[in-house]
Amino acid sequence: MEMSEEKKKFIFSISIPLGFAGVMWAVKLTEILFSVSFIKFGLYPLTLTGLAGILTMPFIHADFNHLISNSIPLVLLGTGILYFYPAAAFRIFMIVFFMPDILGWFFARASYHIGASGMVYGFVSFLYFSGMIRRDTRSIALALIVTFLYGGLVWGILPQDNQVSYELHLFGAFSGIFCAFYFKKYDPPHKYDWEEEEEGISDEKPEISYKKGYPFN
Repeated sequence: MEMSEEKKKFIFSISIPLGFAGVMWAVKLTEILFSVSFIKFGLYPLTLTGLAGILTMPFIHADFNHLISNSIPLVLLGTGILYFYPAAAFRIFMIVFFMPDILGWFFARASYHIGASGMVYGFVSFLYFSGMIRRDTRSIALALIVTFLYGGLVWGILPQDNQVSYELHLFGAFSGIFCAFYFKKYDPPHKYDWEEEEEGISDEKPEISYKKGYPFN
């Protein structure tokens, strides 16, 4: 049986975030199997050796709790962005991947920064502010869902714990807000037939014909 277009779209939308999360898990399992630590490949601000962390930091995590807390929202939110904002999705992914890390390299504390939390904050803020900016039914619904599931993340942008890279959280949120404004014209919502009919309503009274057994044609 041939799959519907919506099912194909969903499978494609979830496959990329799952693949990204799969690499994160592979890195952590490699650390455990070979008793090594990749923290030295994290982002270390204002150093040449730490510059490589712009590419590697999102794949490195301190422990399984850290890994799980980033994997689940990355897959859920990433799938939502790819499914509902396909025209802008890959640009959003690239910006949310690189912008927090680059800003972190310039402005974060002198310490190793690891994890994909910056991307999570980027996805959350993009979906939330897209709903506020676009004000269409789909975007508002996604914003409400994100607020319900991850509204508590807002406290992560404040310097509360020295072991938490609040700077990358803050820069991730900024990258999502930037994307929400920059791509606000992308992926206009699908209009259903009844919406198009409402837009076409005029002051003229339509001609009504009657048929036996039916009050309206």
